[in-house]
Amino acid sequence: MREEIRSVRATRERKLAICNDAASLSPEDRIEFLAILAADSDEMIREKAAGALLTQPLANVLAALARTGAAPEMFAYCAAEFPRRPGVADALAKNLGCPIEVLRPVVRYLSVSAVQELFEDLDRLSTSPALVAALVASSVVTAEQRNQLLELQQEQPASREAFVEAVEAAEPDRAKRETLLQKLSRLRVVERVQLAIKGTREERILLIRDPCKVVQRAVLQSPQLSDREVEGFAAMASLSEETLRLIGVNRKYLKNYTIVRTLMTNPKMPLEITLHLLPTITPQDLKLLTNNKNIPDTLRTAANRLQRQRASQRGPS
Repeated sequence: MREEIRSVRATRERKLAICNDAASLSPEDRIEFLAILAADSDEMIREKAAGALLTQPLANVLAALARTGAAPEMFAYCAAEFPRRPGVADALAKNLGCPIEVLRPVVRYLSVSAVQELFEDLDRLSTSPALVAALVASSVVTAEQRNQLLELQQEQPASREAFVEAVEAAEPDRAKRETLLQKLSRLRVVERVQLAIKGTREERILLIRDPCKVVQRAVLQSPQLSDREVEGFAAMASLSEETLRLIGVNRKYLKNYTIVRTLMTNPKMPLEITLHLLPTITPQDLKLLTNNKNIPDTLRTAANRLQRQRASQRGPS
């Protein structure tokens, strides 16, 4: 029916029925068709469709924007006419079918959570330079997010020296090391992001130590990433605090006690994360923490306090 409305086959009466809510349509379908008719060649149809769209409940508009395969005309109309209505910009950003050129002008209306969701899909973000540019120019991103966006905009590959330490730690064979160094030093940041998401285990081990934080973040978004790999990452004191933080707040990884235990003993792990995780530690591992000289004094003190508290709750043996 969508194609019929777009084409000359749809009669004026049919279009008016949609505008006047006389057609048997779901609220979401009607909003889509009204958006198409708002660009109709007939001036009266255009005006009636635009007027009808203004009366649609916001919940129905958001539901229509959330649908897979929604009409491009609806995205364009809502971006142009309703960008400040609560949730509209977020709904446009969340729908992968929304064209980037439509989304770009409404970036400034995105919520903090919607921006965060964009960063949780670096596969999409790294292949959308126009969206990256719009986010960089906006005031809705944090300083850390802007830095990562600027990394995505870097056109020059990093120098070989930027990868030497990571390659030497991961690959003992000299010939293979040289091959890896040549490969990585030819890739731009966006290409390394794509490699981090879609590459091999060996490539992820290297790229988790990439000089660009956005590449490190991309490694953690790889659908091929295993818990065993994350356990290894959690033990790396060479990782950035931001990357360790991403592991420490990920609910999926926190279900793996080995990852949690390893994070607790990593001296680079942000203190607010380890203090939050401390109550989940077993008595045996808690005792080890109380004697661990590599962790911050504050965490060790908190571990001692928790151990005494648990002992007092058990009572005398």
